[in-house]
Amino acid sequence: MMHRENEQSWKLTVQQVQDALFCAWSLQSSSKWTQENPAAGHCGVTSLVVQDWLGGDIHRTSMENSWHYYNRIDGEILDFTASQFDRIPVYEHLESNREEAYSDTNAQQYQTLTERFELCIHALKRRAAL
Repeated sequence: MMHRENEQSWKLTVQQVQDALFCAWSLQSSSKWTQENPAAGHCGVTSLVVQDWLGGDIHRTSMENSWHYYNRIDGEILDFTASQFDRIPVYEHLESNREEAYSDTNAQQYQTLTERFELCIHALKRRAAL
């Protein structure tokens, strides 16, 4: 996976993206966030930020009477917020888009997660260079 916004792209592993998201998620990026369940309420905003960095498509599936958003990158399904549920979602793989995913968040949450994710990625990169 590549970071697509930086002129000096570097490869990111799925684990590095997951680690950076756990670092970045907060009450400011989802009103459902808790220490016990940091992914709670983050599916829409996370799918947007992941698409910003890694490209790919946004998909959705019905989960607990609402839409759950996740990413498909290079043919691989990546659901970075599945840990918020007690059971793994049954993926319907319905194509979605940024507008639909954005309807699950707001401008402040999106900006907060975008900024915090970038800071966490850079911190991970610095640690990896040591």
